[in-house]
Amino acid sequence: MITALLADPIYRRHVPGLGHPERPERFDAVWLGLEKAGLTGLMPRIAPRAASDDELAACHTRAYIATARADIARGYGALSTGDTDISAESLEVALQAAGGVLNAVDAVVERRVQNAFCVVRPPGHHATRARGMGFCIFNNVALAARYAQKRHGIDRVLIADWDVHHGNGTQDIFYADGSVYFFSTHQSPWYPGTGRAEETGEGAGRGTTRNCPFAAGAGRAEILGAFQDRLLPAVQDFRPDLVLISAGFDSREGDPLGRFMLSDQDFADLTTLLMEIADEHAGGRLVSVLEGGYNLSGLASAAVAHVQALRGV
Repeated sequence: MITALLADPIYRRHVPGLGHPERPERFDAVWLGLEKAGLTGLMPRIAPRAASDDELAACHTRAYIATARADIARGYGALSTGDTDISAESLEVALQAAGGVLNAVDAVVERRVQNAFCVVRPPGHHATRARGMGFCIFNNVALAARYAQKRHGIDRVLIADWDVHHGNGTQDIFYADGSVYFFSTHQSPWYPGTGRAEETGEGAGRGTTRNCPFAAGAGRAEILGAFQDRLLPAVQDFRPDLVLISAGFDSREGDPLGRFMLSDQDFADLTTLLMEIADEHAGGRLVSVLEGGYNLSGLASAAVAHVQALRGV
């Protein structure tokens, strides 16, 4: 199983501020964890690149893109649209994160590799069409889905989000779009307050959003159970041509920003389940994109388990 890795030191250069949980050390933790496990030398590397404004506009409004650029250029400490702290290089890092994920899509769809793991910062799944929030500037996984459709002619995309926080931005972008199936397990009540089970899409997208909110303390039985009992039947009808993962490891036990109880083995098993979906419906094509995860040691060990599963180890 050829698993590619997107992990570039540029992703350290977004610096939200002293004591911020979404800190550059998150990148270091994942990289060092993969290196100690002997994985970095076994994985072909994907280069980052800056996403263009036209690529960003596939998911974000031109007005929001201009706002993000202006806020960062003016030296603001946070985006004017919401709770995302920024620094001088945040725009360039966010552009390189989004563009790097698009490069990963190219590599997987063109079958140069089987799947890919993208160790990018800042995360993206809270960024809506018109608003950056929740530590996020641009929605990397949403951009990947739309890029695969526009650039490569992919028809249907599954986005599975196991972050402890609901991916409200991803839901917002595809809520009325029946070509993208968004599946989320998340803690509720919790930030950002969205993701009720009753939120199932609208218009052409009715039925292609599936939210599985769980109370604090949920673990393997609830979360892996939701993937097995709710997602697996749904994909038999939806039949995705590409599988994307919003890989948030803040749903791991011990994370300071979540109260879920997943273990490293649970992440491996979730990964294997999604690979089986990709194998059955999408020719194995899968791209995983880092979202949350704020306990550094837990983030590292969970990411290692995830990558080992992606590699079929």
